[in-house]
Amino acid sequence: MRILDIRERAVPVRSSMRNAAFDFGEMTTSVVAVITDRATGYAFNSTGRYACGAAMRERFIPRLRSADPETLLGEDGLIDPAKAAARMMTREKPGGDAERSVPIGTIETAIWDAVAKAKGVPLWRLLADRYGNTVTRSQIPCYVGGGWYKPENDLAELKDEIRRHIDAGYTVLKIKTGGLTLDEDCRRLDSALEILGDSSRLAVDANAAMDLNRARKWADRLESYKLRWFEEPVGVHAYGDFADLAASYAPPLATGENLFCLADVDNLLRFGGFRVDRDVLQIDPPQAYGLDAFAKMVALLESKGGSRARVYPHGGNMMSFAVTAGLGLGGCEAYPGVFGAFAGYADDMRPRDGMLKLPDAPGIGFEGQSSLFALMQELSA
Repeated sequence: MRILDIRERAVPVRSSMRNAAFDFGEMTTSVVAVITDRATGYAFNSTGRYACGAAMRERFIPRLRSADPETLLGEDGLIDPAKAAARMMTREKPGGDAERSVPIGTIETAIWDAVAKAKGVPLWRLLADRYGNTVTRSQIPCYVGGGWYKPENDLAELKDEIRRHIDAGYTVLKIKTGGLTLDEDCRRLDSALEILGDSSRLAVDANAAMDLNRARKWADRLESYKLRWFEEPVGVHAYGDFADLAASYAPPLATGENLFCLADVDNLLRFGGFRVDRDVLQIDPPQAYGLDAFAKMVALLESKGGSRARVYPHGGNMMSFAVTAGLGLGGCEAYPGVFGAFAGYADDMRPRDGMLKLPDAPGIGFEGQSSLFALMQELSA
């Protein structure tokens, strides 16, 4: 198996959504096609990080293209994504992972797509076989990441949004917090629970927008709600603040979508107060060096006594779904109606009772997502 070409382009996400930290009005993402003599693999760098084509063009694509093809192959004669990632790391200085983990991870994920297609299997099956997971489920849990802040009629719109998601087949939702006053945010919670009823079906996400003092105020009020989890209450690398909060807030916390490497996860587990018996880890695979690196992060969590059942990858896309299914993780998320072509799953994948069935299509399965695949095909034409 040989790499013939690697192409990328920046595409606007086209979303006006707002959380407590920022809006997505200028957000872009990098779409990548890895063209080989056996199949073409695709990926994009998820949502929430800007396109990273310059680093791809200047460093990572040339390194792969200049490698001896034999050095990138596994025993099966197909490209080994881990070897490709190692090649892309050539002459990279230790540290500064966020500057390179996204471009490397996006290309590595596209290589996985190509390899799975070359083998004629879904990526989730290839991942299960590669990392020794026995797939026992035909469907996996999927929750909605929603509840974005709106400029007018926020409570009425929030209720309508939750009703739409329930009618669509979802059972668990996450809404934004930290973007208003505490009283206003609690009114949003109360409005959501009027529809959902059970607080274990509702999580909140502060998008790392709070300092410790503000997070404590929110935690003091939120604790009585007994929510499914309180996500990213403080800065992603504020390990001491997270540990402080975890010491006083009994319900689950969640974090990880803005961690980019194995060392980040190790620091969270060592110094961040992450409670392996209840807290939720949410790494975004293509933003954190790719799928092989992600599997190592899951293994690290398990070595510290944690469970992969409490890993919910960030992303809300086919890439995160494949990882969730292949590694037997707790579940995945979805972003219905936002992020344009980059949100959601194959057109025929519909939730039922909060579950999504595992697809049979080879690779990641972008081919079944018509609007997104149309963008991807432009790269390989």
